[in-house]
Amino acid sequence: MARDHPAMSFPFHTSVRACLCACLLGALSLNAAEKKLKLQSFDLEGAEKLQYKETPQDKLHLHVFKPKGWKASDSRPGIVFFFGGGWNGGSPTQFESHCRYLASRGMVAMTAEYRVASRHRTTPYDCVADGKSAIRWVRSHADELGVDPERLAAGGGSAGGHVATATSTVPGLNEEGEDTSVSSVANALVLFNPVYDNGPDGGWAHSRVKNRYKEISPAHNIRKGMPPAVVFLGTADPLIPVSTAKRFQKKMKDVGSRSELFLYEGQPHGFFNAGKSYESFINTVTESDKFLTSLGWLKGKPKVNQFFKKK
Repeated sequence: MARDHPAMSFPFHTSVRACLCACLLGALSLNAAEKKLKLQSFDLEGAEKLQYKETPQDKLHLHVFKPKGWKASDSRPGIVFFFGGGWNGGSPTQFESHCRYLASRGMVAMTAEYRVASRHRTTPYDCVADGKSAIRWVRSHADELGVDPERLAAGGGSAGGHVATATSTVPGLNEEGEDTSVSSVANALVLFNPVYDNGPDGGWAHSRVKNRYKEISPAHNIRKGMPPAVVFLGTADPLIPVSTAKRFQKKMKDVGSRSELFLYEGQPHGFFNAGKSYESFINTVTESDKFLTSLGWLKGKPKVNQFFKKK
């Protein structure tokens, strides 16, 4: 081209060179940013950190809290929590206190890492795939974890509540190549203002999933055999209308599944976190304990006040 159009030779090559340099600098900048993000590591004191998955973006871990007297030969109830953060951010530390408490009650309690947009440049569909992988991994390693694979709960808040619910409702969005003969359906759901409806009518983030909402919205995939669920929601939550939560509860009951809904008057999104309302935090943990006890997973009365009073 330079020989045929000598007049264009200099500006053409200059523009290409400039473009290539810009692209290279951009790529280097992006790689540096990604490397910096990947360096973020979560380490929770007293928890065993176990890798459950390796993705192109990162290695993912479960932070496992074991009860006193735990043995690998045990067959204890377990729970996996997923943090909130709009599929964009968040930290497994969000449910650290819940895990410590439930471990004190005899459960193997885990808080999971999963890919999010800010750290891994991923989509909501990847979040669900990771959630399913975490549940399957725990079931596949139940003998090592001392967990009863038939007493495994999924829990979470906000977008993490969505991931937890999706593990047990959404039929697709499985990780490619994963052994789907191992069920990702939890045996119980413990949900804190979960954004589990992504449809056009009262759902959350419908604009982000658009015509794919039926693939990813738990509320649109409820069917017979759904695990029992307990849901905690503030009546002033701007993301989840009370009517949406009541509709979810009705759908669950219509297919014969137990669904409890606790409404907290005037409380906003995220009200259950200790940093927002210690009273609501204590109450929701107490009701979670009662729910798990009603399933026969825990014994005796809740000891929430005594446990956190010591902290």
